[in-house]
Amino acid sequence: MTDNQFSLLPFYAGWGIYNQHLVEAIAPLTGDQLALRLTLQHWSIGMYMTHIVANRAWWFHTRMGEGSADLTALELWALGVCEGDVDPLHTAAELVAGLEKTWRMIEHTLVRLTSADLDQVFPPMDEAERVRHAQLVEPALQPFAQMWLERERLNSGVRPARSRQWIIWGVLEHDIHHGSEISTTLGVHGLPVVELD
Repeated sequence: MTDNQFSLLPFYAGWGIYNQHLVEAIAPLTGDQLALRLTLQHWSIGMYMTHIVANRAWWFHTRMGEGSADLTALELWALGVCEGDVDPLHTAAELVAGLEKTWRMIEHTLVRLTSADLDQVFPPMDEAERVRHAQLVEPALQPFAQMWLERERLNSGVRPARSRQWIIWGVLEHDIHHGSEISTTLGVHGLPVVELD
């Protein structure tokens, strides 16, 4: 067996452990605790966690086509957060379910893929794909979907194609980056932080 026939999962084994630490940190939080911020200029714990879940679904499901159609709803969680700085007020149980569902998708993808798959390139979404995607958004979030569409129209000439390797690394890096912001916010407010092994 050549090197490019091995599953990618063993190379990302720590990601699953980190996901479980995120779950353990978020699961016991109340609505008031999820609303805590480091400063008024920072997002709340719940907003960061919503963003992590949505980012995973966006890149793995929407962009790479992994997982089932019900992941689209999770990807759309981020519209209010990213476009309007609005806290969607998901409960801890909803956030944990989102983390677990998106992790299962990532894990199944990493089990199936080998290093030979890493060079596959995914082009940016064209205008028709973006409009179709925005139409999936629930009515309450449509203003944010339209903001996203407008921003994407302005950036359409500068959105590069991305390789599967770039996407996987980017999502992992994103999880760690925002997970550290969540951990810092928890610690500042005297709550248990995201544990690291």
